[in-house]
This record gives sequence, C-alpha cells and structure tokens, in this order.
Amino acid sequence: MQGPLSQAVAGMCTALLPQVSSTTAAGVAEVVGRLDTPLQLAVAGRIKSGKSTLVNALIGRRVAPTDVGECTRLVTRFQYGTVDRIEVVFGDGRRSTLPFAADGGIPADLGLDLAGVSHIEAYLTSALLADITVIDTPGLGSLDAASVSRTEALLGASGATGARATGTQATGARATGTRATGTRATSTGTGADAGRGTPGSLDPVSRFAVAGAEAVVYVFTQSVRADDALVLAAFTAATASRDAGPVNALGVLNKADTVVADSVTGAGGSVREAARILARSQAEVLRPRVADVIPVIGLLAETAETGAFTAADAEALRVLTTVDPALFGAMTMAGDLFTEMDAPVDRPTRIRLLQLLDLYGIGEAVAILRVEPAISAGELRRRLLDASGFAELRRRLGEVFRSRADGIKASAALASMAALAAASSDWAERQRIHDAIEVLLQRPEAHQLRLLEALTLVSSGAVTMPDDLTAEIIRLGGSVRPEDQLGLPTAAHTALQAAALERAGWWRSFASFGATPAQGRVAHVVHRAYFLIWQDLKGDQPSGPVGGLANGSVPRPQFRQPAGQIGHEAGEYGQASGRYGRPTGQFGQRRPPGSGGPMAEPDDPSPGFPGPLRGAAGDGWTGDGRR
Repeated sequence: MQGPLSQAVAGMCTALLPQVSSTTAAGVAEVVGRLDTPLQLAVAGRIKSGKSTLVNALIGRRVAPTDVGECTRLVTRFQYGTVDRIEVVFGDGRRSTLPFAADGGIPADLGLDLAGVSHIEAYLTSALLADITVIDTPGLGSLDAASVSRTEALLGASGATGARATGTQATGARATGTRATGTRATSTGTGADAGRGTPGSLDPVSRFAVAGAEAVVYVFTQSVRADDALVLAAFTAATASRDAGPVNALGVLNKADTVVADSVTGAGGSVREAARILARSQAEVLRPRVADVIPVIGLLAETAETGAFTAADAEALRVLTTVDPALFGAMTMAGDLFTEMDAPVDRPTRIRLLQLLDLYGIGEAVAILRVEPAISAGELRRRLLDASGFAELRRRLGEVFRSRADGIKASAALASMAALAAASSDWAERQRIHDAIEVLLQRPEAHQLRLLEALTLVSSGAVTMPDDLTAEIIRLGGSVRPEDQLGLPTAAHTALQAAALERAGWWRSFASFGATPAQGRVAHVVHRAYFLIWQDLKGDQPSGPVGGLANGSVPRPQFRQPAGQIGHEAGEYGQASGRYGRPTGQFGQRRPPGSGGPMAEPDDPSPGFPGPLRGAAGDGWTGDGRR
C-alpha cells in the first residue's frame, strides 16, 4: 500500500513513461514497481554477529538459518505472502519453488549449485512483514568470497571503497559506469531481464540506479571495527548516492550480554548498564552514519519472540531455583559447567536451556523466579524479552523506519529517477525528468523529502555545518515526534510551540547572515521544517493534496537563465552530489528573482531579515539569487 508521497512520485513516473526512451522507461517502470512494495530493510554485519538470530526475532518465527550452511551464504529476502513458500532465484531470472523444512525454517541444504543462484525469496504469512521486507545477508568478513560479494552488492559496497579511497565521487562512477558491472543485478535479482541488453531492458547503469535495499540495520558485537564503518560509509539505499545516515541506518550492539561489566567505567557492575554505555559510545563513533545504536541480546529476543520458550522450560528454570545460589553461580560461569555439574534438572534439558537463553538469560530467569516464585511462563517470557532490549529496538525501528517509510521510499525513488536521468544521453529527456522532480518537490506536503535530503547532505559531509548545528539537524530529522525533534522530551505543548517558532526564526536569520550559500540553502529547509512543526502544534495543516501530481500531469521544461544572470532557484544545493534535480544536485523551492532574503511562509510570524545571503569569500552569491 503506497503512502501519499509514494503515490505522488508514482504518478509523476507514470506520466513520464511515454516521454522517455525505452531503456529509461524500463528503469522508470522498476522505480514504480519498487514504490508499490514494502520498505526494503537489510540486516547486515560481520559473520557470527547474530544477524540471522535478530532476523528471526524481527519476523517472529525461526526461519532464517543460524548455523553455518549453504543458506547463510546467500542473500535471503523475507516478505509477506499468502502461502508459505521458498523461491530460489537464479542469476538468469529462473525460479525454483521449495517447501520449508519440517522445523519451519529454510532447508540447510538446497540441493542446488549455488554458483548460479542470485538469492532466496521466502514468503511468509506473517503480519509483521506486511509493511516491511527483511533482507538477511551473508556475513561480511567471511572466508567465502562469493558470499561477501553478494552482501557487498546488496549494500552497494562493492566498488565503493576504492572510489571513496581515491576521492572519486559516486556520481562520476555512475556516469562512466565503473560501478555498474552488472553484479548487482544478479545479486538482487530485480528481474529476469538482468544483463540481457534487449530493447527496453535496463542497461547496467540504469539497473544499478534502481536496485538495492532502502534502509539498513547494521549488527556488530563488542565494538566497531574499521571495516564496519567502511561498509556503512559505502551503503547506498536504492543507490543514487543515498549514503547511510540517520535517515536510513540503525546500529545494533548484539550479544550485549557478553559485555564485561567491570571493563566499562560507570557501569557499576551491571551488564545492562555496561551495554548501554558501550552502545552510546559506539553511536558517537558511527554518527552520523546511523541514527542510533541499540544494545540487544539477540538470542533472548529470538527465543521470546518466536514462541520457542515453553511452559516446560519455565518449570525447569523454577526447579533450578532450588540450587544453592553459590553453587548456581559456579554453574553459570561456563557452558560446560552448567551442563556437566550435578543439578536437579537433567542434562538434555539444561542443554536446551543453554541453547535458548545462554548463561546470561538462564541467570536472569532464575533471579526473577527467586523473587517471584509463582510467576507464570508467559510473564517470565515477557520479562526475558524486556531483558533482551528488543522492545527498544522495535520502538526505534518504528520511529526511524516504519513511520517514515513513505518518505524514505519516495526519496529513494526520486534519487533513482535522478540517476536514470544522469545515465541518459538525451538532454531533453534529462531536462524533462529534472523538471518533473522539481515541481513535485515544490509542494508544501513534500517538504519531508527536502528535509530528508538536507539531513543526508549534512550527515554525509556534502554540506559542512558547525558541530552543534549538525547535531540539531540530525535530531530534527531523526524523529517524527515534536518533543524529540525539539530536544524537549518533557516540555508542555505551549513550550514546544514557542521553541519551534524560536528555532524557525533563528535558522531563518542564520540563512541570511551567518551561512555560506550551501549552508544557507540547508538552513531554509530547516527553517521551514520548524515552521511546519509550529503549524502542526497549532493545529494548522498545510493545504493541497500531496498526491496532486498523481493525476499524470508533468510540467513542461522551463527555460533556465545561464550562469551570470538572475537565478530563479533559491533552494539549489550547489553541490555536485548527483541527487535530485540537475547534475548540480539542487532541489529547492523557487522564489521570484529580486525578492531578497529568505522566503517567508504564509502567516509565518518568525522574524525575517531581508538582505544578502552571505557566503564564502568571493563566491559572489546574494540572498536574492543574483551573482
């Protein structure tokens, strides 16, 4: 089900189809097709970081294989279906349907030659997958080069590291096709026409522009390594330079129970607190590549969420409460001690408990039962789920991804359209696509897209800001709740209104008197975001349907003044970022030439300061768009 922004973009694309070449039209059709699918969320990380365990917890079923085997070497897409089934997709587009194994999971042995397999698509009748597709990836750092290349292709990392190391921009690589080798088409299996080159099919550059995940959860343990940060830096959602950032990436510190509490200052001997402190420190290392880092005990979450924990398991734990606390402490020092020492629970049951909960979970469960002996199995399961930290991860996933899925998908689709335009050799076709994008972005309701884009530009370093302003922009775009966006979680409603209005005025002033041209254009977007928050808190809603472009109308190409004359775009981001709009990357609202100062909103009471838009020395820009 498309949201209003996705509907507007789809309408724009549909109207463009008869006006572009057959090759570009094939790319546009794929963009439209992706808009009609749930958000594509990749779960990535190093080998043995617990990715598949986390995937099972997210899905609510033990379907992703967690032991090393054939399936862990393939990209697997878990999506909603009316019938549970597995489809093995080959590089040439062929599909082979398989049933799930007797235990409900993907078979450990597919009985196929993996060399010709692109990926696996698992369809599940799970309501949790109705609005999000979860993509399990092979572990990075694996000795299996083919597995690593599949993951890198999905994440956009293949070929990106070299480009970044040499300072080559992604836009240049796309223009020359150096990154579009065709491996991505086979890795993601976006269609049977991959690499065929037939009339109307996608060329490698175009396919690269519309393939890939749209958001990522990056899983690591203990601490971030250099190559972890590199993969996040290389990740591109739906390509088109959409770098990982607070808009589309979340970090997970998995196996949080393995953090040594005494090694973390301020933890007070608590494993949970040590994990929280470590997660906060790792978030600072990874920002602005991720919105946050959440500590999670994936095994506990999987056991609690998939129904693996039974009443019999609860009773076995209840029996273990009769063991002397000192002796029980010795048992839980190591796995072999727990299974081999004398205890009132038989060895096979203890092995099962160890597989379900590990030593930390067993200790937590027994501690709960010692305090509340009569607690039910269901309540104990809920307490263990709370101890896993998974509830906070679900909340942040909802806040970072689900609530903004429409904006993320629409933004990624526009980026893909801009990349398709850049790949076109027809100047008129490029102009047509850029004009359509610009007109759509001028709608007040589409401001979310401009904010997401500004956030991406700032967080990726394409536009530099002072540290405090960067943090404020990340906070503003990192949530959909006004109290969090304003950094006032406990403030009253009237205080939030006043704060939104004050920040709107400040950013408007900054755009006029304290910013470089690039910073000023971001500042206009931030000003308007605060103004719209203030409007929303007041109860005023922007006018005009967001899907206004869905009626199929596309603007006629408009004449643009050559350099040196009066400019008509106040919101241009003059960065060669290859994002929305023409190759200079601009995507802003228009204002008439000679208007002077920032563009005011209707009924905007925030103070405005007409005057020159000050920029870097010698850049020749003024606030009214003149050079």
